[in-house]
Amino acid sequence: MVFKERQITFDSRSHQITNINIWTPDSQWLVYDVRPHGASFTGLTIEKIHVNHGKTEIIYQAKDDAHVGVVTVSPQEPVRYAFIHGPEKPDAQWQYDFHHRRGVIVSDMQPNVAINIDAMDITPPYTAGALRGGTHVHVFSPDGSRLSFTYNDHVMHELDPVLDLRNVAVAIPLRAVMPAKKHPREHGGSYFSVVVSETTAHPRPGSDDINRAYEEGWIGQRGYRKDNGQWQRWALAFIGDTYTTHGEKIPEIYLVDLPENDDVYAIAGDQPLAGTEITLPAPPAGVKQKRLTFTHDNRWPGVVNVPRHWLRTSPDGSKICFLMKDEEGIVQLWYISPNGGEPMQITYSKNSIQSAFSWDSRGRFIACVCDNSVVLCDIQTGKMQRLTERTDDAPCADAIVISPDDRYVAFMRDIDGYRQIFVVETGIN
Repeated sequence: MVFKERQITFDSRSHQITNINIWTPDSQWLVYDVRPHGASFTGLTIEKIHVNHGKTEIIYQAKDDAHVGVVTVSPQEPVRYAFIHGPEKPDAQWQYDFHHRRGVIVSDMQPNVAINIDAMDITPPYTAGALRGGTHVHVFSPDGSRLSFTYNDHVMHELDPVLDLRNVAVAIPLRAVMPAKKHPREHGGSYFSVVVSETTAHPRPGSDDINRAYEEGWIGQRGYRKDNGQWQRWALAFIGDTYTTHGEKIPEIYLVDLPENDDVYAIAGDQPLAGTEITLPAPPAGVKQKRLTFTHDNRWPGVVNVPRHWLRTSPDGSKICFLMKDEEGIVQLWYISPNGGEPMQITYSKNSIQSAFSWDSRGRFIACVCDNSVVLCDIQTGKMQRLTERTDDAPCADAIVISPDDRYVAFMRDIDGYRQIFVVETGIN
């Protein structure tokens, strides 16, 4: 059954929603930034709009020539908004870049007051719990206690840009971190932040080595059950770029189990948490990534990077969903268990999946774009039901996000040169 989609933003500027956690917990408001387009990070405000009456509010306004974007919402009250904040008073030596940005949180309790998530210390000796560069796409855990994000490193970038490898990091509510501030761009953070993935600039061909970790997702609402019956409370899945023996890049899926005790994050493993002048920050003791997919020999190997998507798991944590080509070269939805095994194909569509995707609250459906329509896919049968009419131009691929109450899907379309937000009912009971 096709529902009537409803446009909710109309003003002559772009509105960009993130790929997850864009709804307030009551499913009443959508948050967005106002970049002209995805790659141009020049938005000055973080805003929200009420899906029914269209009222808009500014959550945060940047100052001192800084820019902001990529906002997500905490899954429960009191409502908090996490987003990227670029550098204030940028100059020739320091302007917005992958390795020059930070995460901040603004709360409904303190409007327009941005609290740093991650501390930054770029002067040796570096500070454990601080990072050394830029963080991006800050996503609250399902209980709202911590955040995951991707990370790029200023120190390595200065040494050699080839060594500034993207990694996955987490911010833990262990303690605030205040570096000595020996450099004018250093700052404190309200969380203890650590890198949890391991990358190398020169992966060994045919090995599990990766030179990029990205598009991560929290596993389950409360983690997942291991094969031995034990419950793993905290874990992240992410994509890692491996290389074949012929030197071809193949994105595969990786998992990292994280400590349940927050104190453990402050314990270094083999390498310093804070990194050195010639090495990246390293994961805490006992935190080791594990490769889940091995697709090098497939006819169409690897998780696809187009459309760009993020690994998203079922609420019970049993299925990590991703996009990969089938034998015919058509992009389908697949899942794999956090415990490994063979990937399982969900959809058998004649048309490729065209977008990022999201799960409903009970793990029964996934919303995405296929054949230029927003569709709802039944996880059990793989059957797809159109929610919007097929249009000449497909909805934007970046974000197709089901509301917490499962009533709506939010998505974007490009209308007369501006990106606008739409919603459509799901029909989920």
